[in-house]
Amino acid sequence: MFPYRPQPILIIAAAGVYCIATIGAPCAAQKLNPVQIVSDRRVKTGVEVYESLNVEPFAGKRIGVITNQTGVDPFGHRTIDTLASRSDVKLIAIFSPEHGLGGTVEGPVANASDAATGVPIYSLYGETRRPTDTMLKGIDTLVFDIQDAGVRFYTYVTTMAYCMEEAAKHHIEFVVLDRPDPLGGEVIEGPVLEADRASFTGYFPMPVRYGMTLGELARMFNAENHIGADLQVSPLRNWHRGDAYDQTGLKWIPPSPNLRTVNEVFLYPGVEILQAGGVSVGRGTETPFEILGAPWIEADAFAAALNRREIPGVSFSSAEFNPSSDLYHGQLCHGVRIEITSRDSFRSMWMGLEFADVLHRMYTDHFDLDKINELLGSQSTIDRLKRGDAPADIVAGWTADLDKFRQMREKYLLYH
Repeated sequence: MFPYRPQPILIIAAAGVYCIATIGAPCAAQKLNPVQIVSDRRVKTGVEVYESLNVEPFAGKRIGVITNQTGVDPFGHRTIDTLASRSDVKLIAIFSPEHGLGGTVEGPVANASDAATGVPIYSLYGETRRPTDTMLKGIDTLVFDIQDAGVRFYTYVTTMAYCMEEAAKHHIEFVVLDRPDPLGGEVIEGPVLEADRASFTGYFPMPVRYGMTLGELARMFNAENHIGADLQVSPLRNWHRGDAYDQTGLKWIPPSPNLRTVNEVFLYPGVEILQAGGVSVGRGTETPFEILGAPWIEADAFAAALNRREIPGVSFSSAEFNPSSDLYHGQLCHGVRIEITSRDSFRSMWMGLEFADVLHRMYTDHFDLDKINELLGSQSTIDRLKRGDAPADIVAGWTADLDKFRQMREKYLLYH
C-alpha cells in the first residue's frame, strides 16, 4: 500500500541558488529560500511518507481517523485536513483519545464536531473506550496518527489496540501512520505486566518501557493477541532505534498536558507509578515529573537518602512547590527536584523502585506501597519491596522476562 518513492535531493550551489532533483528528473535552478531547507536526514513520520506518495492508497475509501494535536506533518498541517482535502477520499469520522482532540482536557472527553471540517468527533475517553457500531458505520479504513510516550500505561497504546480489535470485527482496514518512540527503540525496562492485571492502562504483557513504535506495537498486538486486523503501517524514514525524540529533528508536541518536554518523558515511567501511593508528581506545576513531594515529607532528609543510593544517571536536590491542581493542590509540598545527569545510564524504572523503597521506609504511615501496582503491574515486585530486597536486585530479577520479551518482539520490528 505504501510503495517507496525516490526522495528529493537538495543541491545548494553558490550565491544562494539551489535546485531539488530526483533521479531521472531535470534540475531547474531556483533562488534559495532558507525556510524551505529541510535536512534529508531528518526523520520523516508516517503521515509525511503518506503525503509524499505518487499514488493515493485511500482512493475511493471512506475514512475514519484516530488522532489528536500530535497528528500533524512537519509543516503543522493536520492529518485530518490532509485527508479531508483529498477529492477521492471521504473523511466521515474523527476519533479522539484521552485528553481530547486538542490534548488539553483532563478527565472524560465529550463528543464534538471539528470546526474546520464539520466532521463529527467521537470521544474514546468518555462513555466508551472503543468505537461503537454506530461510530464505525460506513467506514472502510481507520487511520491512526498519534504520538506515543513509549510507556505501557500511557492510554494511547490501548486506544490503538481497542480500535484494531473493533476494525477486525467490522472488516475495516487499519492503517498506522508511524511516529518515533520518544525514548528510543533500544532500551527496555520495568517488569512485564502480569497476566491477571490487564486493563486500560495495561493492554499487553510487556515491560513498562518497551522500545517500540506504535507501528511495531500494532504488528505485535495483531499477531500475538490474534486480533486479525487488516493492518498496514506507513513507516518512518531515517529513524534509527538509538534515536530519542530530540535527536530526530522533529518538533516536540506535548501528547498530553503534563508531558511538555522530552526530558519529562524520560522521567515519566518511574515517577508516574508513585502518585497512586500518595505523593504529588508535579502535576499542577510548571515542571511535572521533574519534582516529587508531599506535605509530610522532610525535603533535605529525603533528598539526602536518595542521593546516598547513588542511582545511576540521576541526582536529587530538595525542593518545595505548591500544586495548582491535582493531588495536594493548594498545599505546600516538600520533596525533591530530579535531574537526569546521564541519559545513557539513567533507568527510570530503577529510580522509581528506589523512590518507592525510600518512601516506604521513611514514611510508612503515609505512603501506600500496594497502590503503586495500579500502573507497575507486578505483584511480585511489590512483594520483594515489602521484604526489603534492594531495588537493584529486583531490577536484576526482571532480566529473564525482559530477554524473553525482547526475543518475541524482534520479529515485529521495522527499524534498525
